[in-house]
Amino acid sequence: MKSTNEIKIVYMGTPYFAQEVLETLIREKYDIIAVVTQPDKPVGRKLIMEKSPVKLIAEKHQIPVIQPIKIRTDYQEILALKPDIIITCAYGQIIPEILLNTFLCVNIHASLLPKLRGGAPMHRAIMNGLDKTGITIQRMAKKMDAGDMIAQNEVVITADDTVGTLQAKLIISACNLIKEYLPLILDKKVVYISQDESLVTFGYNINKEEEFISFKDHYAVVYDHIRSLIPWPVGYGIVDGVKIKLHRVHISQETSDLADGYIIGLIDNALAVVVENRLLLIDELQLEGRNKITAKDFVNGNGKKMIDKLFE
Repeated sequence: MKSTNEIKIVYMGTPYFAQEVLETLIREKYDIIAVVTQPDKPVGRKLIMEKSPVKLIAEKHQIPVIQPIKIRTDYQEILALKPDIIITCAYGQIIPEILLNTFLCVNIHASLLPKLRGGAPMHRAIMNGLDKTGITIQRMAKKMDAGDMIAQNEVVITADDTVGTLQAKLIISACNLIKEYLPLILDKKVVYISQDESLVTFGYNINKEEEFISFKDHYAVVYDHIRSLIPWPVGYGIVDGVKIKLHRVHISQETSDLADGYIIGLIDNALAVVVENRLLLIDELQLEGRNKITAKDFVNGNGKKMIDKLFE
């Protein structure tokens, strides 16, 4: 087998998760001959163009960056590089079949495939109330996340995990798994395992409608829904037509016979809301157009008039 610095890799990824995996490959002294990432995008009210986290790392290490708007038609530059392997991790576009058929292409996916195929497996794992998820390394196929599996590692989802904390655990797992298995993949010492199609579930991207939190559902469903959107994209409830984003919550065993969504007020510096005859405690929140604040500051300010009202 070639030494790591002789292995030519094209790495494809976009967000922070993929950035950490890229840094691992760099530390392992693989030759990253190019990074493919999503185009810069305008962010914020001033629409300032922002580079992806993966692009920032590539530039830091003077790695060439390719940013096709539509990779399904703009792949010639990648094809010409003739890498030993293409590694993808949360890239954000479907890889064209010509690349899959020409090169060895492996993907790092944040679920225990065949469960939660798709673009938001971390969010969906929490939203669906799962107690575990994990990382899968797979050989890429034309069908989304349907390729043969190479390796998996389980990660426990605790009752207080958010997407942010779960992502941190999954990143560690992904980095360790690729360090262990990439040499074996390149040396053709791995077994490829077909996915059981009867066990397939999907982790599709979160749409705008799903950011709305209804307090009229079962307690666990409401709690899981809220924490599955922290710290991004952040779910919201509505009181008197005003959006309130929910940045941090925790559960309580205290009960109440008041209506679902009823705002009781402060309990232990958290805003207590009734859900299925039990109190859900909101620690940090954000009124539309305002900054994120603690529940105590909220109740001492504009939130005072919302006590004894209902989340829709």
